[in-house]
Amino acid sequence: MKPVDAWSATLPTALLVLADGTVIEGFGLGATGSATGEVCFNTAITGYEEILTDPSYAGQIITFTFPHIGNVGTNDEDIETVNMAANTGVRGAVLRADITEPSNYRAAKNFDVWLKARGIVAIAGVDTRALTALIRETGMPNAVIAFDPEGNFDKEALVNQAKAFPGLEGMDLAAEVTTAQRYDWQEATWKWDEGYSNQSTPKHHVVAIDYGVKRNILRLLAEAGCKVTVVPAETSAKEILELNPDGIFLSNGPGDPAATGAYAVPTIKSLIDSGKPIFGICLGHQMLALALGGKTQKMHQGHHGANHPVKDLTTGKVEITSMNHGFAVDAESLPGCIEQTHTSLFDGSNCGIKLKDKPVFSVQYHPEASPGPQDSQYLFQKFTGYMEAAAS
Repeated sequence: MKPVDAWSATLPTALLVLADGTVIEGFGLGATGSATGEVCFNTAITGYEEILTDPSYAGQIITFTFPHIGNVGTNDEDIETVNMAANTGVRGAVLRADITEPSNYRAAKNFDVWLKARGIVAIAGVDTRALTALIRETGMPNAVIAFDPEGNFDKEALVNQAKAFPGLEGMDLAAEVTTAQRYDWQEATWKWDEGYSNQSTPKHHVVAIDYGVKRNILRLLAEAGCKVTVVPAETSAKEILELNPDGIFLSNGPGDPAATGAYAVPTIKSLIDSGKPIFGICLGHQMLALALGGKTQKMHQGHHGANHPVKDLTTGKVEITSMNHGFAVDAESLPGCIEQTHTSLFDGSNCGIKLKDKPVFSVQYHPEASPGPQDSQYLFQKFTGYMEAAAS
């Protein structure tokens, strides 16, 4: 693959080197240096700042299929990781077009400056359509993304570096992005000309287990009337239940659910046995399935984008959803105690489950992102409804 014509006569200052030896040339943006990860593609046409700060992307290099990334700049309000000062997610970004000056009233910082500040290596001038087609055909490759302003690269060393990356299977990346200590969350949703509000009169207490939680999930829990206590991923069931929650939330996050499940699944099993209402999203969904006796599997190309149709099998309704996952629940492995509630209309993969005899449910997609635009936010009301019923 070659860089696009606009830069074809200039010395490349960035490379994306795949583990099979493929070298893709382009022009560097963001932080200098190199980073290793799994290359995926994301089909969203908005929300690049949210995507690049989603902890679920830890260990991955994102190829944006939309060509104009960075055109509305960046701001602190759209960062999704709770740790706003650190890059706790993506390893790199692959773009087609160069970054333009921002054109949006909310822009506070140029995208290139923002990438540098967060230590994210990026490459522009890539034929992202060809790279996306390659991923669709052969799966998500391991790779190194490198930026040197002088264009000095040891390609053989970079190929070996890409080959040495073990891949995401077997990786517990939740341990790398989870909070180090417990904290309370009160910030609710954003409103026009008002900004973010605070939840000062909560009706319910939710303990959220942080496997890589996004800020907007916590905001929507607060908006739904919840006092939220966020705890680290390895917090025990005993410690969680001692906080006397009305409900328990299992968050999104990166990596292999089976690896994180080594310590998370026993905890989740105990929480299910407690009878407390439980709601899981993404990685939380996958680990809930594991705790209930199901299995997960690595996907060929994953689901990454804001245009994924999902059917609610309980109502027949179709939701347009946002997704970001490279592992999925094996629907065939689900035991009889589980009802499958949602399925992808792209490939039929499982997108939601619930226990038949307890207030426990989860979805694979991200209802807080809601490109529908709010097709899936009813799930937060469903969770609070379970808590109200349990309290009555």
